[in-house]
Amino acid sequence: MNGLEIRELECFLVLAEELHFGRAGERLYVSQSRVSQLLAALEQRIGARLVERTSRRVRLTMLGERFLAELRPSYDELAATVRRAREAARGVDGTLRLGFQGTADARLMAAIAAFQERHPACVTEIVEIPFADPFGAVRHGEVDTAIVLLPVEEPDLVLGPVFSRQEQTVAVSVRHPLAACDSLTVADLERTTLIAATAPAPAYWRQAQAPSSGEALEVRTLQEGLTMVAAGRGAMLLCRPTASYHGRRDVVYVPVEGVPDSVLGMVWHRDGETERIRAFARALAAVE
Repeated sequence: MNGLEIRELECFLVLAEELHFGRAGERLYVSQSRVSQLLAALEQRIGARLVERTSRRVRLTMLGERFLAELRPSYDELAATVRRAREAARGVDGTLRLGFQGTADARLMAAIAAFQERHPACVTEIVEIPFADPFGAVRHGEVDTAIVLLPVEEPDLVLGPVFSRQEQTVAVSVRHPLAACDSLTVADLERTTLIAATAPAPAYWRQAQAPSSGEALEVRTLQEGLTMVAAGRGAMLLCRPTASYHGRRDVVYVPVEGVPDSVLGMVWHRDGETERIRAFARALAAVE
């Protein structure tokens, strides 16, 4: 490692992607000859050829392929470490785009207030995300982080603070036979049509929100689901705070026993973690 320049590694990584010295030079803002010099210096340090170049093509050697596979994750982690240090040195500023599902409850709003008070230079934008696509906004970069219903079993996402464990209720039309019940059981759910999220929500997540082996009616949004409930098309599982927030005269919310509590969690993309996200996660975890 003595005397190794980071620019040599960057040159190799870009050249491995482009397989063209001219295009690699354009991306690195250096001449084609400089790309050749940097590559030659790296190959001299290693003691073998990493790239084969002919008049017709450029390709990696077997050693070059292996070196690339081992270098890329290490380089990405190094770059992320430098980025995190830079963000920490600058403090938390800019904009945090925060997605939420269903209802922004009191704890979430308290966390936002605490975050804003501690980091006044950072603006929090709050965006509602679709009921049927809990992870898409994070994946597509539409939000930096999101508050979603658990479970979360996505390998490309990080699950941060988990909070707001709430008992479940079943939303049914006032005309539904179950509306007169004091409480319901899982067996009752099996005998009625449940309203569930449609794709692109993953199957395991949809099953968790509508835990029944019976017939299900799929919807895209929470409001669409409640409209179906009011029309007597089926029943929908909702936590108590969401049920209270969406109270309406044509829908009754009946307690249900034997189903797991509703739980919220904060998620973000593994490749998109920033100091803003970590600071908000700390604020959320600190709220009682």
